Amino acid sequence: MTSLVRSSLAALAMTATLYGETISAQDYPARAVTIVVPIAAGTGMDLLTRLYAEQLSHALGKPIIVENRPGAGLTLAPSSVAAAPADGHTLMVGVTGTFATFPVLYKKLGYRPESFMPIAIYVKSPFVLVTNPDLPVHSVGDFIRLARKAAPPLNYSTPGAGTMQHLTMEAMRQMFDFDMTQVPYRNTPQSVNDVAAGHVKVSMAEAGASVPLIKDGKLRALAVTSTSRLPALPDVPPFAEAAPAPGFEAVSWHALVAPAGTPPDIIQRLHAEMKRIMATAEMVRQVTQLGLIPFETPSIPEMQAYITSDQEKWGSMVRKLHLEGTQ
Repeated sequence: MTSLVRSSLAALAMTATLYGETISAQDYPARAVTIVVPIAAGTGMDLLTRLYAEQLSHALGKPIIVENRPGAGLTLAPSSVAAAPADGHTLMVGVTGTFATFPVLYKKLGYRPESFMPIAIYVKSPFVLVTNPDLPVHSVGDFIRLARKAAPPLNYSTPGAGTMQHLTMEAMRQMFDFDMTQVPYRNTPQSVNDVAAGHVKVSMAEAGASVPLIKDGKLRALAVTSTSRLPALPDVPPFAEAAPAPGFEAVSWHALVAPAGTPPDIIQRLHAEMKRIMATAEMVRQVTQLGLIPFETPSIPEMQAYITSDQEKWGSMVRKLHLEGTQ
């Protein structure tokens, strides 16, 4: 075979590939689209995904299947979706940990952060600094003063070392220079309920797990970790304002992503539809009812920069706590 023939065949193959991608993008979706959720059915993330999946199905004209794939500390889903065909028919919901902390915490993962392309970051899930009501503090300032002089140090609960709740509390502790003792639990409900029961003094709790207990008077809320107030707790100030700690934010965001290599036209179409859907009054209402904060989806380059910033921020905290490769 002459070099001219080889070059012609190579050019033809490249043209066919590009043309195939164009047709794929124009005809998308060709069948049902699956959105993989890394946690069990019935959770806030799952419920919200099912709400926007229904709207997305109407927009795309094809069924959207929400598939729960929990396991392996939230790493099973991304490991499997990273290996799926990059054609827009398999998507996934990821969180801050998926991209920012797991790649540092875990010795071995079946994916890398760059295995995915963001479509939409659509909500923020802040944490709430809560105490047992018997603890004599009523503000962040009270808490910091008590923590600095407490002997032995106050204890605080988390759903495990390296979780965002643990890293957020450590960021606060280091910022204001006091000691605390972590009491790790196996899950969020146990870690929050034991504060209400008085077995542990403090927690940086997920809003969904803590808001009902706060409203029942079983927990005292001192601050939320988002830069804006949580609609479910409008009287509780942001930590950045209450400490004060200007610019401080520690949230777990939800992102709809696709395997890297998905055609840009498909990514852009999904991005536009999600941006529209999540901005509707009904979706904003549903988000706030779940104890989350609506987040206007940034552009794709802005999302990539945002994810990179959180990778640097929380990955460095994991290393600072000597947790790298401990899971």
